[in-house]
Formats: sequence, C-alpha cells, structure tokens
Amino acid sequence: MKRNIDLGLLVLRISIGVLMLLHGIAKIGKLDFIKMMLTKINLPEFIAYGVYLGEILAPVLIIIGFRTRLASAIFAFNALTAILLVHSSEIFTITEHGGWGIELLGLYLFGAIALIFSGGGKYALSQNNKWD
Repeated sequence: MKRNIDLGLLVLRISIGVLMLLHGIAKIGKLDFIKMMLTKINLPEFIAYGVYLGEILAPVLIIIGFRTRLASAIFAFNALTAILLVHSSEIFTITEHGGWGIELLGLYLFGAIALIFSGGGKYALSQNNKWD
C-alpha cells in the first residue's frame, strides 16, 4: 500500500478536532467548574473563557486546516492547562484497566504537538503561511 502522509494528517486533524470540539460544545455556558479551579489558585475567573479558544475555535481551525500549527499550539496549551489544573494528581497513575491516568488528554496533547511539527498537510484549507 502506498503511504499517504497527507491523508494521515487529515485523519489526525479530524479525529482530535471533532473529539475536542464536543467537549467545548458541552462547556458552552457551563464554566463554573473552571472558574472555581482558577479561583482556588488565585487566578482571575475571566481566564475560564479561554476554554472556548482551546476547545471550540482551535478544533474548528484544525479540522478545516486553517493555520493548523497556530491552532494546534492553542489546542496543546489548552490540554496542558487542563492536565495541570484539574488532572495533575493523575499524571503518574495507571488506571484499573492499565491505561495512563490522563491518557485522553495525553492523546490530545501529543496529537496537537505532532500537528505543530507537521502542519496540516495538503488537504488543509491553507498551506502557505508559516502557521499552516
């Protein structure tokens, strides 16, 4: 079978983009938990609205392949923030089924990092900018 890296990048973009977008849609109008977490560590509540950048805007841009590297950097920052604010106690844990305690966030984070390095590929809306 012939290798098609661009098709692989499209599958990666769509999979992590759609899956994170669903998390973002579920959070529309429901930021109280995030605001509470920020208040606990003495950060202003308005930062909670950044979740919409990381879980709605960035995934949409990743899916369509517009400024994929930039959107992936925002996406990765969002995943890293979630790990540190909410799941830090699970970083070095294994679940009862043998999985990493933060495996879903890890997949999001490392998928986004892969896209930062690779860009969106030829099946992306934009391809000629340094952020593509």
